[in-house]
Amino acid sequence: MTGVGDGSPIAWDEAVAAVHAAGRAAAAPPVRLPIADCDGLTLAEPLVSLTDLPAFPTSSVDGYALRGAGPWRLNGRVLAGHTAEPIADGTAIEIATGAMVPAGTEHILRVEESTLDDDLVSGTPRSLPEWREPGDEAHKGDELLPAGIPVTPAVIGLAAACGYDTLAVRRAPRAALLVFGDELRTAGPPGDGQVRDALGPQVPGWLRRLGAEPLPGFAPRGPIEDTLEAHVGALKDALEHADLVCTTGGTMHGPVDHLHPALAALGARYVVNTVAVRPGFPMLVAQLPDGKFVAGLPGNPQSAIVALMSLVEPLIAGLHGRAVPPRGTVTLGEPVPGRGGYTHLALVRVEADGLAYPLRHSASAMLRGLARSDGFAVIVPGGQGDAGAVVPLVPLPMFFGARP
Repeated sequence: MTGVGDGSPIAWDEAVAAVHAAGRAAAAPPVRLPIADCDGLTLAEPLVSLTDLPAFPTSSVDGYALRGAGPWRLNGRVLAGHTAEPIADGTAIEIATGAMVPAGTEHILRVEESTLDDDLVSGTPRSLPEWREPGDEAHKGDELLPAGIPVTPAVIGLAAACGYDTLAVRRAPRAALLVFGDELRTAGPPGDGQVRDALGPQVPGWLRRLGAEPLPGFAPRGPIEDTLEAHVGALKDALEHADLVCTTGGTMHGPVDHLHPALAALGARYVVNTVAVRPGFPMLVAQLPDGKFVAGLPGNPQSAIVALMSLVEPLIAGLHGRAVPPRGTVTLGEPVPGRGGYTHLALVRVEADGLAYPLRHSASAMLRGLARSDGFAVIVPGGQGDAGAVVPLVPLPMFFGARP
C-alpha cells in the first residue's frame, strides 16, 4: 500500500490537505433534483439568475399609484399577480404590495398617508420611489452563488425566486461505521474487563453533522470480532453500500489490530497513515481501488473525534465538492501547552468573557471535556498557547449540516 504518510507521521495541515484533495478527486458526478429535495446537498453549478429580480416594477407598499398633480381621481385597482394598464394623467390606481406598477406611474402614495373622499385621493407622496425596479436585486445572468456551497432553505428560496425548478447538486456521501474490539460492550455499565462502547452511539451523529448520510444497519455495526477474517468481511460488506466506511480502533499494530492487514487484503492505498497531532495520531484514511474510502479512527474516544475533525471532515467536504471547512480563531484566556513536534488540538470552551479556556478531563480516553467543548484550539508544532494569544479553532459542528 502506498500513499501520503507511509512511515513517520505527517504534519496535520498536510494531512488535512491530502484527504480533502482525495475526496474532491473522487466526488460523484452531479445529479439534477427538484429544488425541494436539495436541502443539505451541495451546489454543483453556480446559481445564475434566470431573470431580473424583480422581473417587473413591484410596489413596496399598499397604497395608490399616481400620475400628475393631485388630488387624483381613483381609476381602478391592481393586485399582486395581475398585470396593470398604463395610468392616465391626474388619476390614481389602488395598488397592493407586490403588485406590478402601472406604466407611467410617477409616485406611490402609502395608504396610511392618504385620504379617500368619494373617488378622490389626496395626500403627499414621499420623495423616494415606493417600488422596486427590475434588477434591483439581480439582473438576468448574474451569478448569485458559486458552486460548492451547501444548499440551505434560503438557497432553495432564492433559486425558486429566480425561476429554478431543479438544481444540479452533489449528493451526501453514504457512510457506514464499523466498531472493532472484543473488549467493548454495547449496553449497560462497564465492568469485568469490558468498557462501554462510547463511539458507536455518537459517531453517526457527527457524520451527519459533517455532511454524510449514515446508513441504517451500519450506524453502527459491531463490535466486530478481533480476527483478520472478520475485519475483511465486515469491510467488504460495508463498502458494498457506503462511499465512506469509518472504523473505530485497530489503527496501531498490536496483536489484535487487524485494520492495516485488512486494508492490504482489499488492495487499498493510504491517503494518510498516521498524523503528527495529539491526541489521536494513529489515524488513517485509505482509498479502495473502486474509489471508496476507509477512515480509521483510534479507539480512544476523544482521539477518535480528533480524527473525525482532522481527516473525515475535510474528506467529506471534498466528496461534496466543497472547500476545506474554514477555521475560526479564539483568544486564549489561559495558557495551553504545546506538544513538541506535534500539532496540539486542545479542547476549549468559550466563556461569557469571550475568551477560550482549556477544559479538564480532556485525555484521549475521556469524553467529559468534549461534551462541554466548543471545539479544538490549534497549537502549532513547537509552539505554546500563551494567555491572550489568538489561535486557530476547529469548531465542533453542533447542529445538522456541514459548515460551509
